[in-house]
Amino acid sequence: MSSPKSAVVTLDSLSLSTPDGRPLFHDLTLAFGRQRTGIVGRNGCGKSTLLHAIDGSVEPAAGSIARHGSVALLRQDWADASIPLAEALGVGDALARLQRIETGAGDEADLAEADWTLEARIDAALADVGMAEIDLDRPLTSLSGGQRTRVAIARAVIAAPDLLLLDEPTNNLDADGRAAIAGLIAGWKGGVVVASHDRALLEGMDRIAELTPIGCRLVAGGWSDFVAVRDAERAAAATELDRAEGALRQTERAVQDQRERKARRDKAGRAYGKSGSAPRIVVGAMKGRAENTAARLGQVADRMIGDAEAERATARAKVEVVTPLSIDLPPSGLSSSRELLRIEGAVIARGERRIGPVELSVRGPERVALSGPNGAGKTSVLALATGALDPVAGSVWRSDRIALLDQHVGLLDPGATILANLRALAPDLSDNEARAALARFAFRNQAAERVVGTLSGGERLRAGLACVLSAARPPQLLLLDEPTNHLDLDSIEVLEAALRGYDGALLVVSHDRSFLDAIGVEREVSL
Repeated sequence: MSSPKSAVVTLDSLSLSTPDGRPLFHDLTLAFGRQRTGIVGRNGCGKSTLLHAIDGSVEPAAGSIARHGSVALLRQDWADASIPLAEALGVGDALARLQRIETGAGDEADLAEADWTLEARIDAALADVGMAEIDLDRPLTSLSGGQRTRVAIARAVIAAPDLLLLDEPTNNLDADGRAAIAGLIAGWKGGVVVASHDRALLEGMDRIAELTPIGCRLVAGGWSDFVAVRDAERAAAATELDRAEGALRQTERAVQDQRERKARRDKAGRAYGKSGSAPRIVVGAMKGRAENTAARLGQVADRMIGDAEAERATARAKVEVVTPLSIDLPPSGLSSSRELLRIEGAVIARGERRIGPVELSVRGPERVALSGPNGAGKTSVLALATGALDPVAGSVWRSDRIALLDQHVGLLDPGATILANLRALAPDLSDNEARAALARFAFRNQAAERVVGTLSGGERLRAGLACVLSAARPPQLLLLDEPTNHLDLDSIEVLEAALRGYDGALLVVSHDRSFLDAIGVEREVSL
């Protein structure tokens, strides 16, 4: 943590809530100086709200925020895309002021507020992002997605805040856009705070802060350093659970041995009493002592076992907190020689634009990635593969066992429950069979009755997988279109683990190189 002297922003016992009053986290004390901080945590934990609180656009529920320098949030979208480039750069009013002064129409206020270095800084910033000489009156709508990303970077460079905030800055960006954002962060002279699930971007951080409902965990270094600490905690929790379970078994054996020894003593005492060689008063005293000892030993045994069970329960709860859920995808029954998709010389029409010709085939359990810049036609090729789109030239042959999951999981009805969606998509399943299928995807009991529209991004994708893979004849080729775009890192890792164990074929569109590597993509087709 930065010392207060060097901090640009200091959070003191900060608590934040959603607009409807739901608590996000409380008592967060943290300082941000001239280092790069990555903010991670599950969807809905408050990452975006924290950034907006730091820049002053959200009021804290409790605590305070002290700002000792300028702060700005990188803007990557505009409500009105018809605005001129000067306004998108945040310099429209300042440039108008300079123009009034140059034409002699300026007043004392214009002269007092004039930024005489602005035009030079604009030229330098636009040159840095490869947009030198561009007309500042040009409407933002005329720029491509990649150009708008460079405009956002130029805007940040012109403003030059002491602390730059970025909220999922690489979402929906292609490789060039991601590289531009990474370059901005690497070269930034002030402090940077990035809320992101982009592991490549997080690798360049100086520290990672994980937000949870019970506090903030701060780890020095980048993403791999954070993972090492997290995995060590998981291993320690598993070891502690094994120790607690062993201690419980040992306690139960010790109590059983004690009971068996007492039973043998009691049996010997009863035999002695029945022999008639002991006076009746002695036999009575022996019986009373035996009963008292049994009661005392029972209480001690109950306490020992209760303590051991409580210790095991604590250890098990810790494992459940630090260990992610897992899902086991059902087998597809795909043979290594079966052809699933063949696209030959296909040309796709998108208005006046033509994409292709496209050549693509998938046979057996291959893992193939479609790559290319935004707008290259990757999603259109997936539509071609499913039959949702027909080529204007060339041919497409496809298996009848193909399913598509897009980043919004559009095949699900958001107003229906998970169970109802599965029954609609797999009508041959009985209610019990459908519930059993959902349980394999960690939707057990009442969780199956949750409405899809209330699910997080990770839960929605998991529900989509459950619905497409639980049919009597599950798909053998799964098409995934930017599946990680709206997932938190925990959900991404759950998805990766599931897909690694999937025995079917995958055709994936994703700009997340870490994801493609993790699921074992072995071939890439560039558009």
